[in-house]
Amino acid sequence: MTDTSTETRSVVIEREMPFPSEKIWRALTQPHLIQEWLMKSDFKPAVDHRFSFNADWGSVDCKVLEVEPNKTLSYTWEAYGLQSVVTWTLTSTSAGTHLRMEQSGFRPDQRQAYGGARSGWTQFFANLEQVLARLA
Repeated sequence: MTDTSTETRSVVIEREMPFPSEKIWRALTQPHLIQEWLMKSDFKPAVDHRFSFNADWGSVDCKVLEVEPNKTLSYTWEAYGLQSVVTWTLTSTSAGTHLRMEQSGFRPDQRQAYGGARSGWTQFFANLEQVLARLA
């Protein structure tokens, strides 16, 4: 019998977007743009920078882990007992950019958080696409 208590799950969302990676990077890293599609934050794309996302329901404590402009962005995401990591990967394609988001670290007993993240990120992606469409 395997011990499942240490196994974690990830939420992964991938989209092909008709925008250059530089434009998507701006939306992922500039606080005034992040606020339009995700939440208010005091984010800075600098390794070890601590920041938080704030929404009506509460806040998320984060720390930047990795920054590779226009390619990779990773930060911790801690809220209500959830300790996870969000990693964005941008890959240029002939039609624009393949954007991949993975939030990893959901324990088996965090079904509600996992389900909330799955539906939440789907909505955030839709919001992100709208912001990108408006950006010059």
